[in-house]
Amino acid sequence: MAIQMPLVSHDAALAATMLAMGAAAREASAAAAKAGADKRTAALKAMANRIRAAAPAILAANEKDMAAAKAKGLSGAMLDRLELNPDRVEAMANGVEDIAALPDPVGTVLASWTRPNGLEMSRVRGPIGVIGIIYESRPNVTADAGALCLRAGNAAILRGGSESLHSSQAIANALRAGLADAGLPENAIQLVATADRAAVGHMMAGLGGKLDVLVPRGGKSLVARVQDEARVPVIGHLEGLCHTYIHEKADPAKAEAIIVNAKLRRVGVCGSTETMLIDASIAPKLLPRLTAALEKAGCELRGDARARAIHPMQAALEEDWITEYLAPILSIAVVDNLDGAMAHIAKYGSQHTESIVTEDAAAAERFLTEVDSAIVMHNASTQFADGAEFGMGAEIGIATGRLHARGPVGAEQLTIFKYVVRGTGQIRV
Repeated sequence: MAIQMPLVSHDAALAATMLAMGAAAREASAAAAKAGADKRTAALKAMANRIRAAAPAILAANEKDMAAAKAKGLSGAMLDRLELNPDRVEAMANGVEDIAALPDPVGTVLASWTRPNGLEMSRVRGPIGVIGIIYESRPNVTADAGALCLRAGNAAILRGGSESLHSSQAIANALRAGLADAGLPENAIQLVATADRAAVGHMMAGLGGKLDVLVPRGGKSLVARVQDEARVPVIGHLEGLCHTYIHEKADPAKAEAIIVNAKLRRVGVCGSTETMLIDASIAPKLLPRLTAALEKAGCELRGDARARAIHPMQAALEEDWITEYLAPILSIAVVDNLDGAMAHIAKYGSQHTESIVTEDAAAAERFLTEVDSAIVMHNASTQFADGAEFGMGAEIGIATGRLHARGPVGAEQLTIFKYVVRGTGQIRV
């Protein structure tokens, strides 16, 4: 009588797959780190070329994702994040080329000094190792994250959202082909090819010690789960509760242009302003101009009592001040002064990006110095909260934590450092 072997459960198979990905990434990270700047640059250029060559396949995959997303009733903002077109695919390729043009951070000497005993010491950048990135909706993150990790000599394990799985897989295939073209291991970039949420749990557990850092990029619930449950270090990217403050000394034309752009250029990005604050001294005269421009552009307004007394709009509830709309909706509060604006931001903000519009240099400097957010701006749209706009080529996210990285997470932020000590025979007595 034959003995029937027990079937391997789905959970066990997924666990084995994830552990194998971690082991392959660790091996690939060593190869990526020692490959040298020129070879990493060549791989990035090849990846960009492969994205362009794979454009038809990427767009066909995206059509499948878009059809499924529309059938599920995803919001307009989510659909905008998910959708690809020829221009966006070309922008992805251009972004990878921009990353290729960045200075390679690996081996950069951050500081050096000589001790009285003659020991020469230096602090030198190096790769983190294996980085896991968990993200939602936007398939272009696949290209940005994979390229940035490679630029810094790391391997990447990418887990995109289920709604973008086909698109992300097509993009990852192009990136892996580019790696092979340059003679680097394809496993330096791996995509988790399942929508099973249990895969996230395996990544948070560290893949048997093979995963060094996790970067969650997505909704509040995803980031909170990863920060609460991960057993590896996390570079957190919280929601973008961004504020634009119209100071009493604001130039009206600048204020109008900035707030319309900050809210409406793209409502589905984390740098979109969600709350406008305006000084009470200028609100009666300037607020009607700003609300007219916003409503003309299709923005729904929700205001506090003082704002509604100047211009009719829906009442803002307490929850509105802590809501990342990702939609053409703007909350408006009238504040007494600069201190009132900063107090509102401190109470309700997510420490992402805040901007002050003013011609008063002293007020601007106080705002830039005292507001505790990852990015603070003067007379500029919060939509500039983007790694590419900072000259980083791209970014994995805007880190709002206080350890390791804060603000746009580019290639430099995906490195760590070590101390190198050179001696001539010194011994310690």
